[in-house]
Amino acid sequence: MMLQQVMTAPGEIEFQEVPVPEPEENQVLVKIRKIGVCGSDIHVYHGEHPFTSYPVTQGHEVSGEIEKLGSDVKGWKAGQKVTIQPQVVCGKCYPCRHGKYNLCEELKVMGFQTTGVASDYFAVDAAKVTLLPEEMSFDEGAMIEPLAVAVHAVKRAGNVEGAKIAVLGAGPIGILVAQTAKGLGAESVMITDVSDLRLEKAKECGADFCINTKTKNFGEAMVENFGPDKADVIYDCAGNNITMGQAIQYARKGSTIILVAVFAGTAQIDLAVLNDHELDLNTSMMYRNEDYLDAIRLVKEKKVVLAPLISKHFAFRDYLEAYRYIDENRESTMKVIINVAES
Repeated sequence: MMLQQVMTAPGEIEFQEVPVPEPEENQVLVKIRKIGVCGSDIHVYHGEHPFTSYPVTQGHEVSGEIEKLGSDVKGWKAGQKVTIQPQVVCGKCYPCRHGKYNLCEELKVMGFQTTGVASDYFAVDAAKVTLLPEEMSFDEGAMIEPLAVAVHAVKRAGNVEGAKIAVLGAGPIGILVAQTAKGLGAESVMITDVSDLRLEKAKECGADFCINTKTKNFGEAMVENFGPDKADVIYDCAGNNITMGQAIQYARKGSTIILVAVFAGTAQIDLAVLNDHELDLNTSMMYRNEDYLDAIRLVKEKKVVLAPLISKHFAFRDYLEAYRYIDENRESTMKVIINVAES
């Protein structure tokens, strides 16, 4: 038997004893080590996730090791350190047929519309498993998923080599976008927030310019740090009317804005200026396998550091405590990790 987390209703978590799954012929059984808590998980905890119903087993940012192979699985062996890509796709719709399965018409995500990884063991299609370097910690392995979000987002602008990049919002994804942009060759990165604590963390992670937009105008900061040509790309990792408003108002004419954050509610933005300045407003949705591989490479090459973003660890049975902690320490918390099994 094994332990499995179940959120039975907003703010309520139970643990149930269930049988350890037997991997099907094309599956591997993964012993779960660490799970990262994501902003979307917190929306589920508060009953604010529009596409999740209860009861649900959570967990989609994960590291573990292979315990057992299904009869048809080749190229894997027990004991290998892995992460899991949590997308469940149909393989038949137009996006799936054209390599954009992150946009599957029937997309389900583990921990939201289908069972997540929050259990001692998890059986999953071998195709959804990605090998982690032996030297990578399980903590870092559980952060490859959010890093893949950042990698996919940065690449939505095309080649950023030599570019000047502005990032709005210094939460975990914003700081990962800033690091990824530099890791993929950006000349310099400016990140903004209204929290000095978060900006200090961004500085620690290598952002060139860290600006508090409570005290400094975003447009002025761009000219001061990048010169009159401002930023080549602006990434909105906060996703609200203020940040998107700043991006549209101060972007260099003809440049690109990419919305990375999930925008809560309906936006009120100045489309007249967007139009008049011929700005490209682009978006980013999750990731694909190549983004995972690039994320792992960036960590391996020490172009992205993950350890400074880990704020606190909680035992598996203290899942609810982890959510309460995040709620009480919103400003100072970056990434909380659940220890399902100690290595």
